[in-house]
Amino acid sequence: MTTRKITPGSVLLYATLVVLALFFLMPAYMAAVTALKMPADISLPTAWEWPDVVNWASFSEAIGLLRPNFINSIILTLCATAGSTILGSLNGYVFSKWKFKGSDVVFTLFLFGMFIPYQVILIPLFQTLRSMHLYGGLPGLILAHIVYGLPITSLIFRNFYAQIPTALIESARLDGAGFFSIYLRIVFPLSIPGFVVTSLWQFTQIWNEFLWGICLTRHADNPITVGLAQLAGGQAVSWNLPMAGSIMAAMPVLAIYIFLGRYFIRGLLAGSVKE
Repeated sequence: MTTRKITPGSVLLYATLVVLALFFLMPAYMAAVTALKMPADISLPTAWEWPDVVNWASFSEAIGLLRPNFINSIILTLCATAGSTILGSLNGYVFSKWKFKGSDVVFTLFLFGMFIPYQVILIPLFQTLRSMHLYGGLPGLILAHIVYGLPITSLIFRNFYAQIPTALIESARLDGAGFFSIYLRIVFPLSIPGFVVTSLWQFTQIWNEFLWGICLTRHADNPITVGLAQLAGGQAVSWNLPMAGSIMAAMPVLAIYIFLGRYFIRGLLAGSVKE
C-alpha cells in the first residue's frame, strides 16, 4: 500500500481550500443562526452568535407559508426540465446524425438563444403568452423555460452524440430503422450521461429563476423564489422567517448535487472527448 508524501505545497493547498470552504459557508451559517433565533434576539452586533434558546418555530412557520410556492416550483421545475431535456436530445440527434443542407447555419443561429438575457425577451414573452392565453399560470411559465433551455440542452446533446459512430447509425438505416426507431433503440440508451448533465443543469437554473416567476405568474402560481421574496417584503421584517425559508428553498438543489454530483461530472467528461 502506497502512502502519499506530505509536502509543504500540499499542506498550503489544502489549507487554502479549507479557508475558501469556510468563507463560502459563512452565508449558510448566518442563515442557520438567524433562522434559529427569536425575532427579538436578531441584531447586527450579535449576528454571528449562536442563540441561547433555539427556536425551531420559524422553520414550521416558513414551511406553512411557502408550501404552495414549493409545490409550484416542484411542478414547474420537473415539467420544464423534462421538456427541455427531451426536446434538446432530439435536436442534438438531428444536428449531429441527421444533418440537412444548411443545418450548421441553423444550429449556429439556434445557439444565439444562449446569449439572450432574461430581461431582453421579457416584454415579447409577456405579449406572446398573453396572446396564447397562457399568461398568469404555470403552463405558460413551463413553456417559457422549455423554449429558453433548448439552446444549451441541444448543444450538450449534439456534442455528446458526436461520439457515437456514424457507421452505427448508417447500419441501422440500411436495416430499415427509421428516425425514432434509431433514437429509441440506439441513441437514447447511450445518452444517459447527457441526460444527467442537462437535467441537473436545467433543474438548477429553473429552480433558482426569479424574474419570470414574478412577472409571468399570478400570486397563486408564484414559485418559491417569489414566495421567499414576499416573506421579506414588509416594512418590519422578522428575519428568522426569510432565513428559514431560504434554507428550505435551497434543500432540493443541495440534495440533488450531494447525491448526483458525481454523475454530473462523469456526464461532462463523457461528452468532452471525441473518439
